[in-house]
Amino acid sequence: MSQADSTHPPGALPGELMMWVLIISELLVFGAGLLAFMGVRLTDPVGFAEAQSHLHRTGAALNTGVLVTSGYLAARAYLWRGVGARPKARLALAGAAALGVVFLIIKGAEYADKAAQGIAWDTHPFFTFYYLLTGFHAAHVVAGVVLLLLVAWKDAPRNIEAGAQFWHMVDLVWVLLFPVIYLLG
Repeated sequence: MSQADSTHPPGALPGELMMWVLIISELLVFGAGLLAFMGVRLTDPVGFAEAQSHLHRTGAALNTGVLVTSGYLAARAYLWRGVGARPKARLALAGAAALGVVFLIIKGAEYADKAAQGIAWDTHPFFTFYYLLTGFHAAHVVAGVVLLLLVAWKDAPRNIEAGAQFWHMVDLVWVLLFPVIYLLG
């Protein structure tokens, strides 16, 4: 059994309790935002569908793959550090952080395209939610990239586990945002 496997007794909640409190509170905030988005969408389905047609579904799908891959790297880092493969763990964390930056570049290009089209947060309620939800998520990506780099530097298994927990929450939120904002019509 690796060190990573032996740090949590059977039936115990993995990770730090306060990280779980943070994750649950963040999921509740994003969940409330998504529920509000879907509720307002019901009042103007045609306007929301037209506004949604201005989004870059391919870029958003690519970003989904980018974040899922980065989450995989964060999970591998925890496992590698647990078996003493410290250089591999650090490289995986740096890779996960780099993919977070790739996500931000793709999202930034989408925002720049919206600005070039004259689409702002107040163009339509769809875009109010779009910018609010994806912008709040992007802020979490920035925080996650910083956190991943910090735990690559201070790479104790406990630190890596907390960083991976947060990063998986960022992944999960995007996996929820992507279909609701980009695909549901």
